[in-house]
Amino acid sequence: MIWNRLGVLTDEVSPDFEKALNWAAEQGLQHVEIRVVNGMNVSVLADDQIVGIRKMVEERGLYVSAIASPLFKCALDPKRLVESGDTFGQKEQSVEEHFKKLDRVIEIAKLLGTTRIRIFSFWRELEPERHRDEIVHYLKRAGDIAAREGVILLLENEPSCNGGFAKEVAALVSAIDSPAVRGLWDPGNEAYGAREAFPSGYQYMKNALAHVHLKDAYIRQDGTPKCVPLGSGNVDITAQIKALEADGYAGLYTIETHFVPEGGTQLTGTRMTLDALRALLEEV
Repeated sequence: MIWNRLGVLTDEVSPDFEKALNWAAEQGLQHVEIRVVNGMNVSVLADDQIVGIRKMVEERGLYVSAIASPLFKCALDPKRLVESGDTFGQKEQSVEEHFKKLDRVIEIAKLLGTTRIRIFSFWRELEPERHRDEIVHYLKRAGDIAAREGVILLLENEPSCNGGFAKEVAALVSAIDSPAVRGLWDPGNEAYGAREAFPSGYQYMKNALAHVHLKDAYIRQDGTPKCVPLGSGNVDITAQIKALEADGYAGLYTIETHFVPEGGTQLTGTRMTLDALRALLEEV
């Protein structure tokens, strides 16, 4: 069903890049997304390191599907109070510094043989709607750069950002109005933010998306979110994937678990998620 389009974020498997690649190949996965390699964010690596990464990936019969960059995980205005989240080793930087980083990440994408770059919508303002024009302005500027360079920016729903949820990301993609900026649908992030991913969130995202991340989550009794293996949380993964396929989605799926079992490892958590996905889709 989706097996020829399924991949994994390597540092969700192991911080050891080679170990993660070996596992992905052994599991019959098709592609990998690159975020952190041996403790370093991919956006700071040198050309020779990037070339080496591509060689390692392709030697195992895999390909790089996307760069899971932290682009535009920054404050629009450092004087305003905003939320923040995980930057995977990237220090806080200004918007203009992120535009310089965009240029470099585009170069890296080309060296890795991919056209897909994950981006965000700036740290979440106390009232995001008040700053919508500013958000759209900068993301349009990024989209214009991407269009000139022949790459696609994938705007992910991330609760700590202004495009925190499906409805917001879909509205931003529509306002940006560029074929170079599409949505990255992560139903697990929607559940992590205490929203219904399917069918509610998907109804907003289905015409805006060009990439899918797979994770699951639920809200604990104390109100805090927790990521869990697919099928164990609040996302109806089976129904979601069936709907995507029925609606003609022909893009890629990437496992991004954010789940480590107590006493276990990242690899254990990702293996549990992959095993769960296989079991769920056997029923389809």
